[in-house]
This record gives sequence, C-alpha cells and structure tokens, in this order.
Amino acid sequence: MFLAPRYGVIYTLTETYGLSFYMLYLAHWPEYVQVAESPSGEIMGYIMGKAEGPGESWHGHVTALTVSPDHRRLGLAAKLMKYLEDISEKKQAYFVDLFVRVSNKVAIQMYQQLGYIVYRTVLEYYSGDPDEDAYDMRKALSRDVSKQSVIPLTHPVRPEDVE
Repeated sequence: MFLAPRYGVIYTLTETYGLSFYMLYLAHWPEYVQVAESPSGEIMGYIMGKAEGPGESWHGHVTALTVSPDHRRLGLAAKLMKYLEDISEKKQAYFVDLFVRVSNKVAIQMYQQLGYIVYRTVLEYYSGDPDEDAYDMRKALSRDVSKQSVIPLTHPVRPEDVE
C-alpha cells in the first residue's frame, strides 16, 4: 500500500513501506523520487532511489519501482527507470543497481531488456522469506568507460557482505 497524502487515500501497489520510510527518501534524495500520475489524478506507479557509495562505487540505487496492476505492460516501468538513470548520470554515478527476487522472472527480463546484468546473487536477501535470494542487477553509466562496475562476481554473497 502507498499512502498518497495529497489525495487522502491509499493506493494498492506492490511495494509497502511505512510513511516514515518514504519521508526519509523525500528529505534526503527528493530528485530520486518520481510518481507517475494519470490525467485523472490516479497514481499509476512510482520509483524511488538514492545515490550512494565511495569512489568508483558511487552509484544510483533503485530502492523501489512499482506500477499499479491497471497500468502494467504499457512501458511505464521503463520510463521510470530511465528517469532514475538520467538523474544518476547527472550526479556522475558509475552505475545504477537494484535488487530483485530471483523468482521474479518478469521483472528480471524487463531489467535485462533495459541493459541490466546480473552482477551477483545475494543469498537469503529477503528477511521475510529466508529461502528467497536476490539478484543484484547493474547497468553501467557513461562515467564507467571500462564497464568495471558490471563485471559479474563468480560467487554468491550474503546480505551482510553487500556494501
């Protein structure tokens, strides 16, 4: 659920965070939060992320991307991803990364079509589902001329090993 205070209603979307989590992102990385709204004012989807990492690990991170069921398969997720990538380019990031459930084949395929690669597997990444691993997927940006940020690791890692 996503609370949209402007409208005073709750929209059903796939990502569920508390209001304080959203407010933290809006306060720290407002340029990394984008809401897609229909002409009638309906929330179609959103993306939120941040910029983080030292040195050549400076990158844009997709924290959440969600599109409401009524607006899927229209290219909205790709447009939201492009928005976040463009912000990351402006911030001179080396790459953009995200985590996705290994079982989410539809999302993985979409990210691959957008140029993301599976950089590494993070074992038991999801605390609510210890049997579910995540892929850390990455896409190099123009600052990473040699594409060092997207050379896949050959072994899985644990959540505590993720920087």
